[in-house]
Amino acid sequence: MAKNLSYFMREEAKQEQIVTVPGPDTIKDENGNVVNLEIKKLSNDTISKINEMYETKTLLRDKKGNFVVQNGVAVYKVDRDRNRAARHLMVEALVYPDLRDKKLMDFFGCVDITEMPLKVFPDNKEYLYVSQQVLKVLNLTDEDDDEQELEDAKNS
Repeated sequence: MAKNLSYFMREEAKQEQIVTVPGPDTIKDENGNVVNLEIKKLSNDTISKINEMYETKTLLRDKKGNFVVQNGVAVYKVDRDRNRAARHLMVEALVYPDLRDKKLMDFFGCVDITEMPLKVFPDNKEYLYVSQQVLKVLNLTDEDDDEQELEDAKNS
C-alpha cells in the first residue's frame, strides 16, 4: 500500500508568513499610537544557515601543540557568536522596520547589519522586547517558560 505524500506537499510550508505584533511602547506614530512590527516567520533552514554563519571551527590542539585525534578523526573546537547570530536573525525576520534599509543604516552610520538592532532599539528594554517578539514568532522560545517566569515574578 502506497502512502500518500501529498499531505506533506503544503504550499504554506514553502512560504514565509508575515506576522504583525505591537512594537515597543516607546516608539509611537504622529497620533501617539504604538508602531506595529512586521515579523517574517523564517524557515528552519534559514535559521540554521544564519546560526552556522557565526560558528568558527578550528582544529583542537593539546598542550604540546599536537592535533587532537579521536577514533582516527580530527577533533574541532567550535566557537559560536550567539549574540551576533541572534541580531542577524532579528534583521532577517523584521520586515518593518527593515533594518537593511540603506537610509536607516546611513542614519545610524552602520555598515554591519548585525549592529542595526542595537542602534534602532538602543534602550535595553526596547531591544529585549523586540528580541522576544521575534523569538516568539520564530517559535524559538517556549511560551510555557514565559508564563512560568511571569507567574514567578508575580509571586515574588
